[in-house]
Amino acid sequence: MSTLVVKGNASGSGTITVEGPNTNSNFTVSIPAATTTLIGTDTTDTLTNKTLTSPTLTTPVINSATISTVSGSAPLFLCRAWVNFNGTGAVAIRASGNVSSITDNGTGDYTVNFTTAMTDANYSIAGTATPDLSVGGQGYRWMAIGSQQNSDSSQLTTSVRVQPVWDVNNKTDGTVVCVAIFR
Repeated sequence: MSTLVVKGNASGSGTITVEGPNTNSNFTVSIPAATTTLIGTDTTDTLTNKTLTSPTLTTPVINSATISTVSGSAPLFLCRAWVNFNGTGAVAIRASGNVSSITDNGTGDYTVNFTTAMTDANYSIAGTATPDLSVGGQGYRWMAIGSQQNSDSSQLTTSVRVQPVWDVNNKTDGTVVCVAIFR
């Protein structure tokens, strides 16, 4: 049988108490056969090369753009902002992430305002829209960001101006406008 030794530190003067729980059941605490440091719930520690199986992360902070995936470890560049909104009549957000509001600048011309600013204006914009069929739009079309008729389209760190363009630069309101920002 191996021996368990509890040893104090010669330069320390404090007392450490190991106390069992208030229970009538038996429990086993297994100590690994390795030189290690035990981590408690009352300390802030860094875990390196550890695997967490099915954890629940309440408010995680991820400080890396590289996240391993099941199919490999190529970097993921996550969506920084997205919105699905009604662009006809009183413009209204249906659902969003990191979008505080939509500004209606006129027919087929919207500004998407970010809750948290982008690092810089070098982000990519993806978008689709469904035209307002009551004003002559036809079917589903890709949204063009900006247009040749209007040079007011701009990409800022705090917002981006988008303009659904259906045919030969004709802007029209979209019944469903979806915009996603990647960086």
